[in-house]
Amino acid sequence: MSEAGGAGRARAAVARLSEAVGERRRRLGTAMGEARRQRRLLLVVVCVALLLDNMLYMVIVPIIPDYIAAMRGGGDAAGPFAPAGGNESGGGGGNRSLLRPRYPPAAGGNEDVQIGVLFASKAMLQLLVNPLSGTLIDRVGYEAPLLAGLAVMFLSTATFAFAENYATLFAARSLQGLGSAFADTAGIALIADRYAEEPARSRALGTALACISFGSLAAPPFGGILYEFAGKRVPFLVLACVCLLDGLLLLALAPPCAAGARANMPVGTPIHRLMVDPYIAVVAGALATCNIPLAFLEPTIANWMKESMGASEWEVGLTWLPAFFPHVLGVYVTVRLAAAYPHLQWFYGALGMAIIGASSCLVPACRNFGQVIVPLCGICFGIALVDTALLPTLAFLVDVRHVSVYGSVYAIADISYSVAYALGPIVAGQIVHTMGFAQLNLGMGLANVLYAPVLLFLKNVCQMKPSHSERNILLEEGPKGLYDTIKMEERKGMGKTLRPAGEMEENGMDSYRRDLTGVPEEDSSDYEYS
Repeated sequence: MSEAGGAGRARAAVARLSEAVGERRRRLGTAMGEARRQRRLLLVVVCVALLLDNMLYMVIVPIIPDYIAAMRGGGDAAGPFAPAGGNESGGGGGNRSLLRPRYPPAAGGNEDVQIGVLFASKAMLQLLVNPLSGTLIDRVGYEAPLLAGLAVMFLSTATFAFAENYATLFAARSLQGLGSAFADTAGIALIADRYAEEPARSRALGTALACISFGSLAAPPFGGILYEFAGKRVPFLVLACVCLLDGLLLLALAPPCAAGARANMPVGTPIHRLMVDPYIAVVAGALATCNIPLAFLEPTIANWMKESMGASEWEVGLTWLPAFFPHVLGVYVTVRLAAAYPHLQWFYGALGMAIIGASSCLVPACRNFGQVIVPLCGICFGIALVDTALLPTLAFLVDVRHVSVYGSVYAIADISYSVAYALGPIVAGQIVHTMGFAQLNLGMGLANVLYAPVLLFLKNVCQMKPSHSERNILLEEGPKGLYDTIKMEERKGMGKTLRPAGEMEENGMDSYRRDLTGVPEEDSSDYEYS
């Protein structure tokens, strides 16, 4: 009897244990499903933030010349630009195009200087703040700085809407640079963190790049149309409302009080150490070089088109809009190629720089509107190849050579972009004035073609494996405690199934690691290329 009772209790215990295990599995599956849904929603939040930042950057293109002219008492002050409460039906806008040139004609004198400085101020402040924002993001996490950046961008957009003098415009533009330094860097780093595996990371970053392109190219028509028919404040108020909604969605998904979980995460590599990493330096140089043609053509191509081919206002306004489609195509092609051949990321970047260089050299040879669209589309297609291939490479380099915290490394990427866009509005016009438009394009094209072979330095990046010895050499730091120990044990289990592309021989870093006696191995990455 007692034996039968014991057997029954054992079966009951096994049944309860089975139910408990099944419940845990169901909860784990639910949690993983919720995590995947949350990261998709966070991707939407980041994409909207990047879209807004670039729309705000470019929406003032058709508005700002009339804005400053009205402040100076110019003749274009009527119509939609009239003060609040006045007639905004467009009475004075008969000679104004919906799609103004990206920058006013060179004869504007001091007004041109004001507009150039205004456009450059955002990138200049962003360039100065990025080293600090990257370090802060590494320490407090990604969500809180992203929320702070959206709040500053909202304030900047509202200030644009109600600005009545140049000083206020300059303050609003600079304030946008401050917000962008946090929102852009934290957003891209958040994507890299949440999408740790390939090819999902490349797809997510490609989606973000497509939103950046769409925001930059669609903003001038968006701003010009609303400015013409609804008044100068409406474009900014629309963007401010979308920014507010995006911030509220982020608050609902990741409230700042939840950021305390970062206390269990490793300390990120200092940004000055990342800057001297030769692989990261090569990527940063490529990002800056490939964006120089776009940054330098934006303030100069409008005047050149009018002088060389007699382009009309609408042709000048629509010059860059067709380039959106090859940019998206470039993102799509690179993501697909990276998924199939991840070890060729360096080649996609080098090919993109070669295309940018050739397209830049072709621009001065164009003689009509249809012809000039072709090289501009080539430039944007090449930029898409470079950005989509190299942004995930930055995250991979941090994974295998440093600590998997991404704020500082994407601050370096943002610095690369800011260098080009800070110099463009100020330097490009002077180069055209002293040397000529053709020489400017030939110089930019030559720089890209010459830099393309430098990316050969990244050829063996995909073969790197995380190593304690390499990290200690770069950081001159010891292990990071319990978190690293736990991650090391997890990676040991994963290492049995995950192997890098092109298995390395028993030399190089492996042999060097064997020479370091008494030093336990650890992994600091979340994935390897397969």
